[in-house]
Amino acid sequence: MKFIIQRDQLMDSVQNVMKAISSRTTIPILTGMKLEASEQGVKLTGSDSDISIESFIPAEEDGIVHVEQIEPGSIVLQAKYFPDIVRKLPQKTVEIETDDRRNVTIRSGSAEFHLNGQDAEEYPQLPQLHTEESFEIPIDLLKNLIRQTVFAVSTSETRPILTGVNVKIEDGELQFTATDSHRLASRKLPLESNLTFGSVVIPGKSLTELNKILGDSEENIEVSITDNQVLFRTKHLYFLSRLLDGNYPETSRLIPDESKTIVIIDAKEFLQSIDRASLLARENRNNVVRLITKEDNRVEINGNSPEVGNVVEEVSAESIEGEELKISFSAKYMMDALKALGTDQVKVEFTGAMRPFLIRAIDNDQVLQLILPVRTY
Repeated sequence: MKFIIQRDQLMDSVQNVMKAISSRTTIPILTGMKLEASEQGVKLTGSDSDISIESFIPAEEDGIVHVEQIEPGSIVLQAKYFPDIVRKLPQKTVEIETDDRRNVTIRSGSAEFHLNGQDAEEYPQLPQLHTEESFEIPIDLLKNLIRQTVFAVSTSETRPILTGVNVKIEDGELQFTATDSHRLASRKLPLESNLTFGSVVIPGKSLTELNKILGDSEENIEVSITDNQVLFRTKHLYFLSRLLDGNYPETSRLIPDESKTIVIIDAKEFLQSIDRASLLARENRNNVVRLITKEDNRVEINGNSPEVGNVVEEVSAESIEGEELKISFSAKYMMDALKALGTDQVKVEFTGAMRPFLIRAIDNDQVLQLILPVRTY
């Protein structure tokens, strides 16, 4: 195998593929990265058996040559060293060559590295998903769906199913839902296809990595789902993740259908005042802050820590309707929810001091955040 490639392009692909490579795998060859050169270009593969990522660099695209002097072949390189070598090479182009004893030479300018490669035949074949259950969605919309839900997955392994995001398609609507049983984030999106299949649960970790790799683009990404895997595919990227086993809890019954107090408020001011109140909120109580509705459309936010001190602040709301309310909740959860909504004004719907409450964007009912209050005595 031999080829000459643009270093920056190679680096981008290497960084993407590295997100699937773990040093803790039980299959030794998976600590490596597979390189395959063909007439069409160069493909890099990384996998930890939960996530697999392929990144393809075409030999030529839109009249620009990325890879030249290609002699087809394949090799597995040690992922521990290869990325750092590529990153520090002196020139804009890199020549990579292997001999028949799997010795790999990497040249750039006056630098020359020699690495021991491994047999690419021993690298597990990635399953090629062929499924009818696939749909397309613009990349920037998918990134939004992930950003507005994935933060709410559980980080505890006691209920593994909650470490994933529930993805459901029915009646031409795609819905992402995440919950850690103290809060819930949900986003719906109308789909152009009439697909209906049940629900699957994609590990939160997989979606977080996918989100990092995808650039902001209006191009489409194809999503294909089978019983135990999901594949995201763009022109040059193939991202495969296993699905979580088990039944996701029915979350729709958590969402209150009536509200007793509705507050419409500027999201940024609200977020900043909760941030300040949380500075003195008790560490061991998961930084709980308290919200009290006042007359004249004012909301009092306070944080209290007996051994440290307390903070009280009033924020003007656009409007407050319904019953008076005192409620305590996690400042972190509220701040996460407000950031995820990414909107100027929010509507917060309360159904009493000990009932879950909803936060929505004023102009978009497709995005929903729900938080359970905290008992304080």
